Amino acid sequence: MPELPAVPAATVPSDARLLDVREDDEWEAGHVAGALHVPLAEVPQRLAELPEGQLHVVCRAGGRSQRAAEWLQGNGYDVVNVEGGMQSWAAAGRPMVSENGQDPAVV
Repeated sequence: MPELPAVPAATVPSDARLLDVREDDEWEAGHVAGALHVPLAEVPQRLAELPEGQLHVVCRAGGRSQRAAEWLQGNGYDVVNVEGGMQSWAAAGRPMVSENGQDPAVV
């Protein structure tokens, strides 16, 4: 299997398709607008929801997204792991939204 591509959160292209594999409470607190939310444990059952083309996979710090991206790559998907996850995304000042009516945050 080829090495899994990875990029720092600060360099993810603005038009990248993002797959967020965090849990519901993490997603609700803060996420990237337009990202697809599929918790890690649900990824194998929800493959039909994934868009065509390259996916940038993100979690809170990079570990869960690494596991998801490796699994997806092994199943033929074109994926890139987002290093540092949403913690790095927020630290880089990249835009986020929340679902809970509060300022977006990474929990």
